[in-house]
Amino acid sequence: TDVWICPDPRGHLQATGRDARGRKQYRYHSRWREVRDAVKYDRMVAFAAALPEIRERTDGDLERPGMPREKVLAAIVRLLEETRIRVGNEEYRKENGSFGLTTLRNRHVEVIGSDVHFSFRGKSGKLHRVDLQDRRLARILKRFLEIPGQELFQFLDESGEAKPIDSADVNAYLRDISGEDFTAKDFRTWAGTILAARFLCETITRPNTRGAKKHLVRAIARVADELGNTPAVCKKGYIHPAVIAAYLAGGLKPVNEKDDVDPYQLSAEERSLLALLSAEAS
Repeated sequence: TDVWICPDPRGHLQATGRDARGRKQYRYHSRWREVRDAVKYDRMVAFAAALPEIRERTDGDLERPGMPREKVLAAIVRLLEETRIRVGNEEYRKENGSFGLTTLRNRHVEVIGSDVHFSFRGKSGKLHRVDLQDRRLARILKRFLEIPGQELFQFLDESGEAKPIDSADVNAYLRDISGEDFTAKDFRTWAGTILAARFLCETITRPNTRGAKKHLVRAIARVADELGNTPAVCKKGYIHPAVIAAYLAGGLKPVNEKDDVDPYQLSAEERSLLALLSAEAS
């Protein structure tokens, strides 16, 4: 119902409408999707290279006294990386009754000591239960819960008034601290690619065999479960094609993480993946 069809057959957004449950749906031009996905994957190398700076900047903002805007934004960015939850937006919450990180309400989170438990309905009405153990983030989230209002993520302005944070604020903050045009979704694409490489390395198979392809299907399903997507969406939109190609060619190798000690720098696993993607891009 409530269908709109683009008059231009080349328009990037071809149609909108509402499904049987009243949720707004969008249909994009296939070529536009291809271009968008290619651009997204092309910037994975730059995103990975910027992660140490992003981590260091958010760490500094988390140490700010009180509850300023930068501190709340830093907490959201750290949670994007640690939990892989979608950033969310208010329009989608109103239209579909589903939530992302920036639209979570206080009722969606429980803090017990250093443990944080999220429970909410996400995209497509799927129930998400996400657990995190982080003493500092747990302490900060507990303070968020003490701020009057239903929204979980609010900052206090100079007059002490609570103000909400939205996805546009998060993306602007990311641009500010990284100096690049990254968005919250880049964290999920990086996470999906890292997880795929990790899961694929768990079982050694001969290249391009039936066993290798079966293991690939299972690994993609596991990544999809972690991200809350379908396997088809996950493979197409959240796993860099170079990882799948390298696996089928026998080029993925397990990585020893024991020597990783710097909380800001890329882990050995991340460095290995960055080297693979850099070689693919060159």
